[in-house]
Amino acid sequence: MSNVLTVGISDCAVSGDPNAVIATHALGSCVGLIIYDPVSHVGGLLHYMLPDSTMDKERAQQKPFMFADTGIPLLFHTAYRAGAKKERIQVTALGGAQILGTNDSFSIGKRNLTSMRKILWKAGVMLHHEEVGGTAPRTARLEIATGKIVVSFGRGQHEIHQGHTERREVYGL
Repeated sequence: MSNVLTVGISDCAVSGDPNAVIATHALGSCVGLIIYDPVSHVGGLLHYMLPDSTMDKERAQQKPFMFADTGIPLLFHTAYRAGAKKERIQVTALGGAQILGTNDSFSIGKRNLTSMRKILWKAGVMLHHEEVGGTAPRTARLEIATGKIVVSFGRGQHEIHQGHTERREVYGL
């Protein structure tokens, strides 16, 4: 029997429970960053909404998972405390879509992805898989026992198997 941990917008969950599944819904311009250590079987999922906490430092203190620059380090450090090791962590990014279509002058999805890539690069962490862009929201589930990620969008669904590097920019979803 699975223990489903649902991650809302501006939230995060980390688990080492082999019966746990971490899920998030409606990844539009938000980014879902999923990390998994295949040795310790510790995984986490962050659903962040905005790229930079300097726009609202007070809110960042109240909701650090709302922002890439405060949420991403917190996700990793929580996973380390649960037994994950930086050198083994596999990282998957989902979302960053342009939900409002090409008229989205704020380009929040693209800005969220750029911020994430800079943070990971500065920390010396490699992105192993990404499915970003497009115009449709995604739902994701991480199975802690196996590291398998199931991504759903529209009527489609597919699995991501950890251990290989892939970049897939999805347009027109």
